[in-house]
Amino acid sequence: MNQYRNSSKTRLWLAALVLTALAGCGDGGGGGGLFNNTSGAAAGPIGAVCAGASCVPLGSAGNYAILAKTGVSTVPGSAVTGNVGLSPNARIGLTGWSLIGEPTDTYFTSAQVASPGKLYAADNVGGTTSVDLTTAVGDMQTAYTDAAGRTATSAATTNVGSGTLTSLTLTPGVYEWGSAVTIPTDLTFNGSATDVWILKVAGTLTMAAAQNVILAGGAQAKNIFWQVSGAVSIGAGTHFEGIILGQTGTTFGNLASLNGRILAQTAVVLDADTIVVP
Repeated sequence: MNQYRNSSKTRLWLAALVLTALAGCGDGGGGGGLFNNTSGAAAGPIGAVCAGASCVPLGSAGNYAILAKTGVSTVPGSAVTGNVGLSPNARIGLTGWSLIGEPTDTYFTSAQVASPGKLYAADNVGGTTSVDLTTAVGDMQTAYTDAAGRTATSAATTNVGSGTLTSLTLTPGVYEWGSAVTIPTDLTFNGSATDVWILKVAGTLTMAAAQNVILAGGAQAKNIFWQVSGAVSIGAGTHFEGIILGQTGTTFGNLASLNGRILAQTAVVLDADTIVVP
């Protein structure tokens, strides 16, 4: 889908998608057809990852919808399609999920995570989960550094809007801001299915409530990378798109949604949100 709108119709569509995916999640097994993860953490991505030469390589961090180092909390009921990983913190940092264990202690399931997605923490003792998570967190940090090292495409993609992006349409390229970025209105990405956007933010990233990131012309969320050195805050009821590479924490307001991934080097906070991998 190339475009989301913040409406009751959109929320009903997202709810239907997640409820369909949740069917059968109570089996506690490691199957599901997309990957086999009974021996350790996620063995492959749910969803798609950017694969072109201009992409930011995610490595095994791309196996997760949410990956964080210090905590992943939710106010039920959030709905996540994809895997959730936490390392180096232990399962105590997975709060609000009502975790369901399994005999080998390799992973958890939750009513808020659609099958075959699972939750993993550094203190899972089964399989290779702990080692896999350490690798994924390292890959997440490498991806952040890769994106931070990209050079802005031109003067036209440097400090756009002086950090306030009001009713803008962004074409493909590398964008850079030496300050915080605020998005008070809808923001559109217009390009083809193979185009890539890298957005480098030196400060915080904040998007107002009840707004939308819109994809046009075939643009895909998996090809949009937000490299943010400060905190990321997405307003209540807002729909966001892309891969968040956050050096600190990421917070989604009540009933917000994301088509993408959250890869945060501290904590992720959800509040009855919908997170779907691209």
